[in-house]
Amino acid sequence: MGHPPLEFSDCYCDSPDFRERLKCYEHELEKTNKFLKDVIKDGNNVINTIKEYSLAVQKFSQTLQSFQFDFIGDTLTDDEMNIGESTAGLIGVVQNACDLLIKPLEKFRKEQIGVTKDRRKKFEKESEKYYSQLDKHMNLSSKKKETQLQEADEQLDKERQTFYESSVEYVFQIQHVQDRKKFDVVEPVLAFLQSILTLNNLTVEMTQDFLPYKQELQLSLQNTRNHFESTREEMEELMKRMKKSAQICIRHSKQATMEGYLYVQEKWALGVTWLKYYCKYFKDSKLFIMVPMEQKTGTKQTTSQLTLKSCVRRKTESTDKRFCFDIETNERCSPVLLQAISEVNRKQWMEAMDGKEPVGFTLSLFTPLRVLELNDLGFKFVRKCINFVETKGTITLILAIYLSLCFSLSVFICPPLSVDPKCPADVDLNSPDMDIKTITSALKFYLRSLSEPLMTYSLHGELILAAKSENLDYRLGAVHSLVYNLPERNREMLELLIKHLVSVCSHSTENLMTVSNMGVIFGPTLMRAEEETVAAMLDIKFQNIVMEILIEDYDKIFKGPPEESTPPPVPAPRVTQRKRQPITISKRPPRILPGLEPPVSERK
Repeated sequence: MGHPPLEFSDCYCDSPDFRERLKCYEHELEKTNKFLKDVIKDGNNVINTIKEYSLAVQKFSQTLQSFQFDFIGDTLTDDEMNIGESTAGLIGVVQNACDLLIKPLEKFRKEQIGVTKDRRKKFEKESEKYYSQLDKHMNLSSKKKETQLQEADEQLDKERQTFYESSVEYVFQIQHVQDRKKFDVVEPVLAFLQSILTLNNLTVEMTQDFLPYKQELQLSLQNTRNHFESTREEMEELMKRMKKSAQICIRHSKQATMEGYLYVQEKWALGVTWLKYYCKYFKDSKLFIMVPMEQKTGTKQTTSQLTLKSCVRRKTESTDKRFCFDIETNERCSPVLLQAISEVNRKQWMEAMDGKEPVGFTLSLFTPLRVLELNDLGFKFVRKCINFVETKGTITLILAIYLSLCFSLSVFICPPLSVDPKCPADVDLNSPDMDIKTITSALKFYLRSLSEPLMTYSLHGELILAAKSENLDYRLGAVHSLVYNLPERNREMLELLIKHLVSVCSHSTENLMTVSNMGVIFGPTLMRAEEETVAAMLDIKFQNIVMEILIEDYDKIFKGPPEESTPPPVPAPRVTQRKRQPITISKRPPRILPGLEPPVSERK
């Protein structure tokens, strides 16, 4: 069961739900750490046992060599020589096994899990510091001097920004280590098993059985590493943009219109207190939910659900608290007095609740790329670029051209040649300053900068769902059908580009540009989610799979739409276990050795 992704924007809300999801990741991290300790411990036991075995074999060999029979001549027998030679390298094999397994796993624990724990300590420290400062800040009287209040606001803003940065860094790191362990843990174990199996000639048959599994797993590990690298850079850029934002527009959940921390005035028999709640407001139903974050001594508070009637800003002179507003509800006879954490936050709540002083507050976190259009001039530009690459350059050298762009985000922001949004086809590709790398960079920049991705926002979710299916026939059928739901010009451009990529991949034995590599390069270029989130970035690997399907099945997909009488296949619910079992040798069916088969003359 996978964990839901942690969005960087959730760090700014810091909701109880976010903290619970974060605890799931922390629990998984502890499980991983314990697992690695056990693997290292048991691996050392295996290595020590092998070392004892190798020393015993060497001692046995020395004993045989020291004992001399009476024979004519002074030459050892072939068997004695073979025993000595075959055991001489056992100690080296054992030491190599330690380097293959123990050192990489210890390095992962130190450099990945250790760093994550350090980030966690910093996050917890800054969290405690910020919320302690926030509680004090909320108790400041509005009757204090304006200069004192401004100074207090500035100090709280600094504490809040420091806390947000530590939270974003921690979220990035804890998801980073969860992704890295997929290959950083499996690769050393795979190498160690291979080393054990080749320790001596007695395991040659088992090694032959293991080889196809090893090759398949190595390919999967390499593909996973490629997907990780492409996703990591995207996430790093998003994290940096979030941290640099001077003011944050909190991204709310799809259900709640507004959510966040509020202080609520509670009246008791002995006086008035202010308690902190995490609140959510649903505009459609006017539902206002308050979850208590601290309990009053001697009482047990529960979640309250209220129906909003009206929202009014509380005048400063009517209370000694700052950032206050009143709400009237159907369930309570008197208004509920709420205190936001800042003036900006109060305006956000009032706007969401249609208060008497609604103030728009929206701020884009991201600076959009230059917008280009998919028109005749764009088609002309793309055709010129493809023609230049396929005629001026050697198709077997395109690996270096496209891979050099694969993990470089600067290509998408600062194109190496100037592309006029109105006339991109006017670029002079015959200039002596032009080279293939520049042209391919401009081609990718054009496709990346379209006002809407080539595969469109509306079909993005359906394409991702198709790629996630375990039924390969359904994947192909669904993608085939969805391609013909694209606007005609989008489909025409897609066919033009995929045809070029098929040509490149047909020379993969020379240029190493496999279909998988091409998916990594062009998946994020032709497909992207409308909202840039961590969840969307984790789906990049499935965008790559869509690209692989388009390239591998180019002839079938672009030959024509699927038959109207044949609806897109629907994957049946899984009623049996996965066909692809974990890679183990013990579960393999026994391999029939050629030597055990009957002679050809005896076969019927």
